Amino acid sequence: MSCFYRFAQLFSYFYFKIFHRFEVKGMNNVPLAESFILASNHLSFIDPPALGCKLPRNLHYFARDSLFRGPLGFLIRRLNSIPVNRDRLDLKTYRMVLSVLDDGNPLLVFPEGTRSRDGRLSTPQKGIGFLVAKSGVSVLPARIEGSFEILGPGRRFPYLGKKLKVTYGRLLSSEEMKLLEEAENPHQKIAERIMSAIREIE
Repeated sequence: MSCFYRFAQLFSYFYFKIFHRFEVKGMNNVPLAESFILASNHLSFIDPPALGCKLPRNLHYFARDSLFRGPLGFLIRRLNSIPVNRDRLDLKTYRMVLSVLDDGNPLLVFPEGTRSRDGRLSTPQKGIGFLVAKSGVSVLPARIEGSFEILGPGRRFPYLGKKLKVTYGRLLSSEEMKLLEEAENPHQKIAERIMSAIREIE
């Protein structure tokens, strides 16, 4: 973990704590050594830093490839971001993802593929099922609450004072995920199991 990334974690945490009464639960479910995919619902642009700022791990993220230009691109590269084409997962990105996981790092993925338009959970895309099946890693489900009200689609500025909460659920083992590969349409089945685990988090 770089000093810059650690600084970004601390800055994000104190901002959320001071302005949004930030609460984190389920830290005991977070693996301390092995690689895993962190799967969460997606409500706002603030979700990635909220999900990662308290993790004692070098979490990696996806970001639109169009953002990797100029000063912004310089910044997000140092925040462990992986450029991705929103329309398709190309071979280069796929190899980068597997390299991140092979190195023992966790990766954040949003099963729904995009931010919720109404604050509710929606249908998962099978892309996360493909990644889980090909990587063979465990999945840590997480649920974020409050970020839709703070900075959901359509809001230009954060709503200060609104509470933000992140809960990490029970780890879905690689063995449990592997059993689903025997089902019909396995990638979709894995995605649905992950989304079900997110819904079950209280």
